Amino acid sequence: MPVIGATEERNLRAVPRGVGWLLAATLAAQFWWHAQGPLPEARAVDLPPAPHAGLLRAASFGEPVAAAQMLLLYLQAFDNQPGISIPFAELDYVRVMGWLEAALRLDSRTNYPLMMASQLYGQVADPAKQRAMCDFVHARFLEAPDLRWRWLAHCAIMAKHRLRDTNLALRYAADITRHAGSASGWARQMQVFILEDLGETDSARILLGGLLANDEVKDPAELHFLTERLKALESSEKPPSSSKFRQ
Repeated sequence: MPVIGATEERNLRAVPRGVGWLLAATLAAQFWWHAQGPLPEARAVDLPPAPHAGLLRAASFGEPVAAAQMLLLYLQAFDNQPGISIPFAELDYVRVMGWLEAALRLDSRTNYPLMMASQLYGQVADPAKQRAMCDFVHARFLEAPDLRWRWLAHCAIMAKHRLRDTNLALRYAADITRHAGSASGWARQMQVFILEDLGETDSARILLGGLLANDEVKDPAELHFLTERLKALESSEKPPSSSKFRQ
């Protein structure tokens, strides 16, 4: 007896030949149609605005340093998206600075955001974006000069040699001399050499004399070099060894 509810299976040979040919033609047409369309393309996703530092701090469960590191890892990896690599120059730098600043607000002792600004995002071949990164570093330097002077010194070198803006380089170097008492001798001396390049030898001589008179230089070799430099400035000579401290 036939089982109630059973489904009767039919042999493929029982299917009319015309139906089989129609099915094959339909599949072939579908494959052809998809082959004519454009290949799927990976699309870049825009960098979102940085989360508010207050919300991040509340969500960090008492671990703001770890939260800052996570923010920077996310930002640093953002240029590598699935199927596509985004040049730094195409990122929205206002938002990039927002992420860097948010990380600094979570961990004010870290220097990594300023390193990323000056040596990563500041190296693009776009003068406007280079200036934006240097201005960001300068603003953050003024908040903690003794902790952050190295990155402003790097921006002073960038301003002088890449942006060809000696006045901007002098501004940064002067702020290091003025605000960062713990800065290394070479950083404090940048202002002297930039003034020389601008033809301000009198100002350079006064500044260098002040560094020596205030006993700010401790290293004997550096002290000897600067003393000789001061003598050369006073006699309007420029010794060949001056290139030693040029950046």
